[in-house]
Amino acid sequence: MAEIEPFGPFSDAFLLEPRRFGDDRGWFEEVWNEERFQSLTGVETRFVQDNASRSGAVGTVRGLHFQSPPMAQAKLVRCPRGAIHDVIVDIRHGSPTFGKWAGTTLTEENGHQLWVPRGFAHGFVTLKPDSEIAYKVDNPYSAEHDGGIFWNDPALGIEWPFDTATAITSEKDRKAPVLADLPKLFEFAS
Repeated sequence: MAEIEPFGPFSDAFLLEPRRFGDDRGWFEEVWNEERFQSLTGVETRFVQDNASRSGAVGTVRGLHFQSPPMAQAKLVRCPRGAIHDVIVDIRHGSPTFGKWAGTTLTEENGHQLWVPRGFAHGFVTLKPDSEIAYKVDNPYSAEHDGGIFWNDPALGIEWPFDTATAITSEKDRKAPVLADLPKLFEFAS
């Protein structure tokens, strides 16, 4: 990993920009280095599960998802094929950035990755057909703790880079509560 910088208004979310080394055969990059990540961010983590999904159509929205305590998850997200616009929202009550969001475009070309801390909802929209997302998590999946907020909650004001009227979503994501109706699941700890 070459560059790691704070993401959006958040001091504990990070955008990672791995260095690629190319020649006439293609390229190589180090996707994850635990020691370097910890030394540059101060965050200690151990991943326990890798997940991947593929979305065929442009405009497919997945999210905004999270897992509640005690099974909360931090994620390291990347897009190995295609392109997505990735968004996170701080849902930690008492946080100076509660209800704020930030987004970035992750593509197979730029190789960027997004560190999503616990206490953030995460989602994305596909910008190219057949886009894939791969992400590491630091806690296993728990259906009992699976949660979400409505991806297009007007109070959040997320600036999605597509015509939201054409969004392809799951029933679960369409029925997710807005942030104002979400119980206090996460408390900010400074």
